[in-house]
Amino acid sequence: MEKVVVGMSGGVDSSVAAYLLKEQGYDVIGVTMQIWQDEDVCKMEENGGCCGLSAVEDARRVASVLDIPYYVMNFKQEFRRDVIDYFVSEYLQARTPNPCIACNRYVKWEALLKRSLDIGASYIATGHYASIAKLPNGRYAIKKSVTQAKDQTYALYNLTQYQLAHTLMPVGEYSKDEIRAIANELKLPVANKPDSQEICFVSDNNYAEFISNYLLENEKTADNKNTDSKFGANPSVTGFEPGNYINTAGEIIGRHRGLVHYTVGQRKGLGLAMGQPVFVLELRPETNEVVIGNSNEVFSDSLKANRLNFMAIEDLDGEMEVEAKIRYSHKGAPCKIKKTAEDELLCTFDEPQRAITPGQAVVFYQGDYVVGGGTIIR
Repeated sequence: MEKVVVGMSGGVDSSVAAYLLKEQGYDVIGVTMQIWQDEDVCKMEENGGCCGLSAVEDARRVASVLDIPYYVMNFKQEFRRDVIDYFVSEYLQARTPNPCIACNRYVKWEALLKRSLDIGASYIATGHYASIAKLPNGRYAIKKSVTQAKDQTYALYNLTQYQLAHTLMPVGEYSKDEIRAIANELKLPVANKPDSQEICFVSDNNYAEFISNYLLENEKTADNKNTDSKFGANPSVTGFEPGNYINTAGEIIGRHRGLVHYTVGQRKGLGLAMGQPVFVLELRPETNEVVIGNSNEVFSDSLKANRLNFMAIEDLDGEMEVEAKIRYSHKGAPCKIKKTAEDELLCTFDEPQRAITPGQAVVFYQGDYVVGGGTIIR
């Protein structure tokens, strides 16, 4: 009987994933990853969050109902280094990061998988709405969920072939309603628990305040460099210094509160009276400027990306037609991609796309399968 470690967040999806795998004959072990920091530094959601303080108790109760062994593993160091430090560093460099993608790659997979294999497991498993397929070319790829409304493939593009080969995702073949129905039938205590929506370590959605407090609590400075981080932390500006709003002609039209408060496409909270809706077009850390424009100017027909990870293919050779998602909620758009350097590609869309944002992921698809993706740099 093959052993599988299921990452149990205390939510309904991972709980039902554990049940489905047990029904399939696996030796299932439930594990909750303790990734929250000291509460005076990082106030986790008390209810609903994937890494909230309630997760352990909810997951433990589910494990008891399913009659599977359950453990809590400490990943606080990995989470701080590869998720929170990355999140802070990216914002201080005027980019808008996606910490969930970093958490998936470096904590939920890299760290958890290593420990799981060390205790004799063959696989780890999660409750993500996605599936894993082995393609005719021998490579593993993430496949879209049967329910587009809950599809989570965008946040999983960065997994490696080794990680995919040792991962199970049983929930990808079900809709959310079906998962809740199974949970209710089993009388699981989390059957009707709400989904987590916000970034788990910024429960009030105030990124700037969190970053300010985090830097203060950790006695960080703008030029501090964390050599242990996979991403580094060497911002060129503090991100909190006020500067100029400028228009596309370079004219000064006002003062901003600091780059950390803004992201491309933002309309609210600018404090500008322009007589018409205006949007953030670009953040310029080298001059500490925020470029402002109208609704038409927030569209672009191309982007460049680096930190590439290919999944369905080994590498990109020549030009390829794909569909790209530029944010989690983006529906995807047809485009062509080609490499411009060893770790850089150009993506050209058939039609201009709104608010292409540096720091966010771009993920490429052919049909239902993830081709690969990267981090938007322009």
